[in-house]
Amino acid sequence: MKKQTRFTLLAAIPLLLAGCALPPSDPDYDYAAFRSADPRSILIVPVVNNSVDVDASDYFLSAITQPVAERGYYVFPVNMVKRVMEEDGLADANMVHNADPTRLAALFGADSVLYVSIERWDAQYAVLATTVTVEFKYELMDGHTGVELWSTDQRIVYQPQSSSSGNLIADLVVAAVQAAATKAKPNYMPLARQANGAAVVETHHGLPAGPYRVKEYQLDGDRF
Repeated sequence: MKKQTRFTLLAAIPLLLAGCALPPSDPDYDYAAFRSADPRSILIVPVVNNSVDVDASDYFLSAITQPVAERGYYVFPVNMVKRVMEEDGLADANMVHNADPTRLAALFGADSVLYVSIERWDAQYAVLATTVTVEFKYELMDGHTGVELWSTDQRIVYQPQSSSSGNLIADLVVAAVQAAATKAKPNYMPLARQANGAAVVETHHGLPAGPYRVKEYQLDGDRF
């Protein structure tokens, strides 16, 4: 009986876990360079994809523009940016990230350049639960001087929850089916949106409000 109880508790633990975001490690971020540069526009360049999913970068780009724009910055259309860079001989994201940020910014007249790398975009299957993880690193560079203005990282881990019917065997079967379904077709986009949203609004580590967020622009020093 003790062995069965212990197994039940261990099996239930993954089912109780839901999505969680790991906060940035440095709570006292220095915004001096950012405040001095005071960027109005942000050029989001193609992302470096270090994950095993070849489609991750395209999906990610579709989820990054809105939260940055909602912070009050002009964001250049990412598909147009990608096309222009390809025509300029920068078809590979690693080449873009290794290029001079002032050169990239000059192509579009941008004040700053946002680089993002995808570190994790995967689902790990463990019979009774599938853990879906996304992890990103963000770095904003001054488009005029090449100096780093801001950086952060976000990691979201999610495991689907399963309600209990009171029947242990039935609950384990349902959990196994849900885990297999998540592994077969994990939905990364809500996690990507959550990570991007947290990255730009995180107190003491997100992006200060930009000039197109008039009511907060240069008035949110208590948060940043």
